[in-house]
Amino acid sequence: VQLVESGGGLVQPGGSLRLSCVASGFTFSDWDMNWYRQGLGAERELVAAITHSGSYTDYADSVKGRFTMSRDNAKNMVYLQMNSLKPEDTAVYYCNANRYFGAWYAHWGHGTQVTVSS
Repeated sequence: VQLVESGGGLVQPGGSLRLSCVASGFTFSDWDMNWYRQGLGAERELVAAITHSGSYTDYADSVKGRFTMSRDNAKNMVYLQMNSLKPEDTAVYYCNANRYFGAWYAHWGHGTQVTVSS
């Protein structure tokens, strides 16, 4: 099982980035997907979530209206489009897959760094 994030980098405030995560080793379309982030010295927080079919998404209040999560089950890919970035969005962003099989199971990527700075 593998989740690999890409697309992070350095961007100026007000700029945009698109994160991608490619999944392998499990039936991607059966799993809900999430993006988490963890800033320096902060706890990991849930940023965005999407159901296994892609029919429902949810966002942290801090990113609503600026971030959009989507998925392509044919390509085993999930995306996070981030617009109007702020310095407080600086963090390592992690891709997560989870599913309930009588207990919760989860897979994690290694993360991609996003830095918003002028």
